[in-house]
Amino acid sequence: MRLQLLLLACCFVAIVNSQNAGELTPEYHPPLIIQSCDASGCQPENTGIVIDADTRRLYSVADNSVSCYTGSGWNPVLCPDGQTCAQNCAIDGFTQDEYNNRFGISTSGSALRLAYLTQSEMGMNIGSRTYLLGEDNNYRLFYLKNRELSVTFDYSTTTCGMDAGVYFLAMDGDGGMSRYPDNKAGAKYGTGYCDAQCPHYLRYSNGQVNLDVSSEYGICCVEMDIMEANRWAATVTTHGCTAEGYFVCNGVDCGDGANFFEGVCDKSGCDYSSARQNNRYFFGGNDTFTVDSSQPFTVITQFLTDDGSDSGKLVEIKQIWIQNGVEIPVPFANWGYTNDYNSITEEFCAASKTMFGEFNDFAEQGGLESLANAFDNGVVMAFAFWEDPSTYMQWLDSISPPDADPEAPGAYRGPCPLDAGKPEDNHVNYADAYHTISDIKIGTIGSTY
Repeated sequence: MRLQLLLLACCFVAIVNSQNAGELTPEYHPPLIIQSCDASGCQPENTGIVIDADTRRLYSVADNSVSCYTGSGWNPVLCPDGQTCAQNCAIDGFTQDEYNNRFGISTSGSALRLAYLTQSEMGMNIGSRTYLLGEDNNYRLFYLKNRELSVTFDYSTTTCGMDAGVYFLAMDGDGGMSRYPDNKAGAKYGTGYCDAQCPHYLRYSNGQVNLDVSSEYGICCVEMDIMEANRWAATVTTHGCTAEGYFVCNGVDCGDGANFFEGVCDKSGCDYSSARQNNRYFFGGNDTFTVDSSQPFTVITQFLTDDGSDSGKLVEIKQIWIQNGVEIPVPFANWGYTNDYNSITEEFCAASKTMFGEFNDFAEQGGLESLANAFDNGVVMAFAFWEDPSTYMQWLDSISPPDADPEAPGAYRGPCPLDAGKPEDNHVNYADAYHTISDIKIGTIGSTY
């Protein structure tokens, strides 16, 4: 997921991760009910939502009235370097009011609502990144091989230039507390983020506070995007990695710039977008589309093995859509392939990369096997709502690259005009946008619907 959190505040105290758990503000976790299913039926499971640690206040362990970061920069006494800063500073919790009114995150029963823009005394906040917690304050781990996930989405108020995503990451279940024993905050405070883009901007990485967001170090891990969407476009994408788990990259391994295809992770991914596969009227924001995203819909994602067992080889990632009680199969790719494809397989990824004239980084970085290894170890469920100041989300819902022929295979991603997703316009015209994720079910194949 090409995620860049934009948290704009006039009075930020701090935006960092910390190794120490603060006691100034007790941490609140919005409760969320999911369901675990098998052939005998579904059972409710109590989980919670935690916001990413990058958004949090950081203050002195010795004196909680002293901030480790102010508008003028890092406190030079507390934070002369990243390791010392992590030792001297504690990460603060957020109240229910802050979750709801500062970050626009709220829950009700089995529904999670994420707001696009919120205004509070701390200023303007755009989007959020959150994770699913188990009852033990560790991340709720999902073992996806030979399983299916069912999620209901409401994108009715979103628009071009927004990305409302649900995805899985090979993060540490405890948020990195075992990996870095001095980390006393852990998953309870949203620590330990990584993804296949190997982000450098994280304020806490490699066991210390990142005092320079242009750090040479990036944090990589396998990523499985179940849904990246707004009202006008949707895609499912795999991002494998040759490195296992939470991996600290440096140099070529990060895949930055000219080394894009040399890194440990498949940054491009293998995606199945119906629009990109020349089925332009499958998904969109009114009743001229097969799936009308002005109304709620449900997506079941199945992770199928070659022998139908948990220990089998992962061979296919398949989606089924349901709206108004009607089951809707994903349409077959419409570019004249030798075979019919409407799911992610090794063969489909190779064929689509060839059709679109793209390098098959999916195969180079381990293909489905790399995802299967992560699924065997357990992956963390993440939810994000973000905008894209650099390309206006053209890669999701418009033409990409923007100078491409819209009729060229793979260029058309959705019906949005090239400049339709400008954040400055959306802040004015779609300030009240939100999306809802509800009725999350995980279970054996065929058990969730």
